[in-house]
Amino acid sequence: MARILAIDYGKKRTGIAVTDPLQIIASGLTTVETPKLFDFLKEYFQAEEVETVVIGFPFQMENSRTAHSVPLIESFIKRFKKTFPDTPIVKEDEHFTSKMATQAMIDGGVKKMKRRDKALVDKISAAIILQSYMEHKK
Repeated sequence: MARILAIDYGKKRTGIAVTDPLQIIASGLTTVETPKLFDFLKEYFQAEEVETVVIGFPFQMENSRTAHSVPLIESFIKRFKKTFPDTPIVKEDEHFTSKMATQAMIDGGVKKMKRRDKALVDKISAAIILQSYMEHKK
C-alpha cells in the first residue's frame, strides 16, 4: 500500500507528514523551506510510493490572518498538478492546527524553548491535518 503525504504549506516553511505504508499512523516527517518544496517532493516521490497528497486549506476565511494564504496555496496546488499530474491532491481544513500543535507539545511536556521552534510546529500541524483527513476518509 502507498503512503499518504500531508502538507502544511507556509510562505517561508512547509510542514510535511506521512502515513506508514499501511496508512494507519500519521507522523510528522520534516519541515522544508518552501522554495525547496518541489525539489523535496520530487526526491520523496522517487523514494516512496505516495497515493495521495493532502494539503491544509483554510476553508473558513473569516479569519483575515489566514485569508492571505489562500492564493499562495491555490498557486501551489496548480503547480503541483502540473508537476505531478498522476498524484491526487485533496484539501483538508487546517483551521486551528497550529494552536492544536502547540497544545500537543505542552501536553507532551515539550519545554518552552523547543515549543518556539516554528519548524516543529509546522511538522506537527501537518500530522494533525493528515490525521484529520484519515479520520474523514474512513
